[in-house]
Amino acid sequence: QVQLVESGGGVVQPGGSLRLSCAASGFTFGSHRMYWYRQAPGKDRELVARINSAGDADYYIDSVKGRLTISRDKNKNTVYLQMNNLKPEDTAVYYCNALIYWGKGTLVTVSS
Repeated sequence: QVQLVESGGGVVQPGGSLRLSCAASGFTFGSHRMYWYRQAPGKDRELVARINSAGDADYYIDSVKGRLTISRDKNKNTVYLQMNNLKPEDTAVYYCNALIYWGKGTLVTVSS
């Protein structure tokens, strides 16, 4: 069955960095777009970044441009989200998505 398992979340101070990972299995990882979404407390889930099957990032929400970078490793069936210069407004649960499948999320808290 399809599994998406996120990891790498935690508590970081403003200006800090984290790298999220999403390990995928159960489908042809290299053939599909991969997505990172986030949901902040009391807010709707929003698309943060998207990467196509060729490994090109083709979408970032405006608020993260220049700070977050999505990438993928087809040999490891893993998609990453490198998060730099984090801000308190980046605090959210971050979810990996592919096709109709979702991971359980990893919590990122940016706080001093």
